[in-house]
Amino acid sequence: MMTTISQGGDARSLAAVLAHIAANLDEPLPLDDLAAISGLSVWRFATVFRERIGMAPHRYVSLQRVRYAQALLREGAALASAASESGFCDQSHLSRRFKRLCGITPGQYQARSAASSTPHL
Repeated sequence: MMTTISQGGDARSLAAVLAHIAANLDEPLPLDDLAAISGLSVWRFATVFRERIGMAPHRYVSLQRVRYAQALLREGAALASAASESGFCDQSHLSRRFKRLCGITPGQYQARSAASSTPHL
């Protein structure tokens, strides 16, 4: 017997998952844990997430981690510190994801951010 969850229930369960992701970017976020928060099976969760958010859960988590790392880098954080605080295993893991998503390395991003925030006389 297959049970269906209303679209409203899916939206509420996804809101809880998105809040959990945002609050725990520095922690491992396995798919089965996210599915459990939503109250859905892993497969149903992945499908609903992709339909509602427009990307797979893993890609969304990576994107949020890179965005958080960008904020840290704009504030002048060291690359290794930004990697750790945004949930990457190490600096090279951050660099690979960052370059894949942004097209530049974290160091290049930080240099450009610093240059654009420097007041011009």
